[in-house]
Amino acid sequence: MIFQRNAPRTVRVARTTLIGAVSVLICVGELSATEFNPNISVVLDGRYQQNEGALGHSESGFAVGHNELTLSAPVDDLFVGRLTTVLEDHEGETEVNLEEAFVQTVGLSYNLTARGGRFLSQFGYLNSRHTHSDHFSSRPAVYRALFGSHYYDDGVQLNLLLPTPLYWQVGVEALNGDRLSEGNEDVGVFTARSEWGGDLSVGSSWQLGVSYLHNRQTAVPDEAGADHSGHDHTDQAHGDHDHAGHSHSIAYTGKHTYGVDLVWKWSPEGNVRQQQVVISGEYIRATDPNEYASDDDIHEGWYASAVYRFTPQWSIGARYGELDVSQPHGDHFHDQALEEADFMVAYQHSHFSTLRLQFSHQDGEGFENTDDTLVLQYVMSFGDHGAHEF
Repeated sequence: MIFQRNAPRTVRVARTTLIGAVSVLICVGELSATEFNPNISVVLDGRYQQNEGALGHSESGFAVGHNELTLSAPVDDLFVGRLTTVLEDHEGETEVNLEEAFVQTVGLSYNLTARGGRFLSQFGYLNSRHTHSDHFSSRPAVYRALFGSHYYDDGVQLNLLLPTPLYWQVGVEALNGDRLSEGNEDVGVFTARSEWGGDLSVGSSWQLGVSYLHNRQTAVPDEAGADHSGHDHTDQAHGDHDHAGHSHSIAYTGKHTYGVDLVWKWSPEGNVRQQQVVISGEYIRATDPNEYASDDDIHEGWYASAVYRFTPQWSIGARYGELDVSQPHGDHFHDQALEEADFMVAYQHSHFSTLRLQFSHQDGEGFENTDDTLVLQYVMSFGDHGAHEF
């Protein structure tokens, strides 16, 4: 045998040194694979959609949806970094957007977390989550109108997890604001959020959140803008959106935006992979869209959804929401209203693959393209994939 007890001492020392060197090389190799090489994840989103619908963010027919490529890794013992690019089709062309590019602290005292760069704002319950983690193929109408489905921006974010028996986290953000509206402010948007949560039993938990967004640079429409009787109405001067049809930009803004959200989850004995019920809802209200606005000229909307996973692989869900907005035309506003009901059934072969069939019904005033829509969607992910938030 190689390792004989009676081998000469010099040979035993050499063997011990060799074993130690090999062990160091193995450890270095393991360290390189986790700390020096970035984690890579890919999310593939494809769909067939029958009609666009009002405030639609996907076109009719076959198309690729919100496809993501993400790189993330520790920078050192104090920072981690993340980069997310998104590829999607719009009007026959493939758009490439940089959705996330930030560094974040880890291990700071007092449960403090700081983030800087480009990231999804934490206003509301859904906005800070990537769309591929949603239960439905589209965000609620209020999100599509006020945030372009999901609002990301450049800036800084601070979060503090308070040392209380009940889960309580507070956070603030200072953002550029150019995606919400045009302006000359270096820091155009400030947000604040507080959320609480806890367990009601072994299988039941809840979370309540309140959010506030202050927009310092709401755009003022041209006083010469025509109303519906004219040929060239003005929008809010912060994007090339069509407020009545398909859009990838933010269609409505206000100086002050308030939100409240509530989520309740239940699963037998806490085993979410077998069965789970998720009930959630949000109300969002934006005021002071521009200098001509009165107290009645506001944007507001809400939604409520219920999703039931009745087996590890099958789930069904329903969602209903309403949207009431005021579209500026010169020095006055036109009211628009939209009601939307969504029903979906989804099959998840694993945590990484989802097939979803969704039917949406719209009924509105002041919107074009309100229609019933059928969507067949797949969402596939591979590579590193962290756990989703609550």
